[in-house]
Amino acid sequence: MRNFLPPRSALLLVLVASVAMAGERDPNVWSAYVQGPPIESVRRLNVTPDAATLLRFQQPCDAAGTKLLGWEGRFEPVACAGKSVVIVPLQALEAEDRFLLVVRLVDGTEVPFTLVRATRKEGEWPDQQVNVFIEPETREALQTQLKETRQRERLLEEATYRHSKEDTADDALARLLTTGAISQTSFIERRKRIVKTDDGAEMVVRIFAGKEKAAVLFTVTNRHSSKPWSLAEARLRTTRPGEDQRAPFLFGEARPFSLRADRDEIAPGESGNVAVVVDRSAFKADDGFVKTLALEIYRQDGFLDTYVLLDRRLVRE
Repeated sequence: MRNFLPPRSALLLVLVASVAMAGERDPNVWSAYVQGPPIESVRRLNVTPDAATLLRFQQPCDAAGTKLLGWEGRFEPVACAGKSVVIVPLQALEAEDRFLLVVRLVDGTEVPFTLVRATRKEGEWPDQQVNVFIEPETREALQTQLKETRQRERLLEEATYRHSKEDTADDALARLLTTGAISQTSFIERRKRIVKTDDGAEMVVRIFAGKEKAAVLFTVTNRHSSKPWSLAEARLRTTRPGEDQRAPFLFGEARPFSLRADRDEIAPGESGNVAVVVDRSAFKADDGFVKTLALEIYRQDGFLDTYVLLDRRLVRE
């Protein structure tokens, strides 16, 4: 990233990237409804040193009776304040690690949890907040269940809509690029460069011209010793006349594109491909065509890894 971003934009980039991450996926908040004696049901919490985990109860907790076994050196002391319990790991857990947390409430009720390592797999994202309902028939619990049901319905509708829009011609082209089947497309490579990021990744960036379309193929090699690399977000925006041609591009209009990756995350020492295909229509403006589009690539922690300026001349008639 040092090759692209001037020092004056560092703070602004952090703020913009944080907003981008928040918009890409909501915090992992869910509710646990306890049926039967709480001590007989142990729930799993996915924790990470990258974020605190907050437990919210219907009544205050008892700090003296709340215990995390074997926490020394692995977690900060468990904080119990009002109706909330805060869990902060000091280091990433191993896959086999299991830590028992027992939360005692002021009425003597004890609720056990097993703390395990969070991953980026579906269902194992870090738990940022868990609302625990010991009395699931209360007004508060029923209202929360209704809200969650409506949210699931909304997410299902959005997923159905996304699937209906998938497998367009541009999606198919992007998928071919990620598999290396460039010869099966009409794209011609115009430029190539190598980018080394501040997070240990090395990217080979190849820019292609095509009939009515342009494309970019990022081949990412993760050279970090332990941390996987994954794509958080890609942005395509117009650039404005006179605007500094360096990221972040904050004031241009967002434009559509197709994106495909050959894997969800890239493990240390491995490589993967991310392809973006841009249609000629993305360059259209009310008064004709814009000259340049800016494509930005943000990694898993919300920071900008690299950007590419796409000239309209890449799109052949």
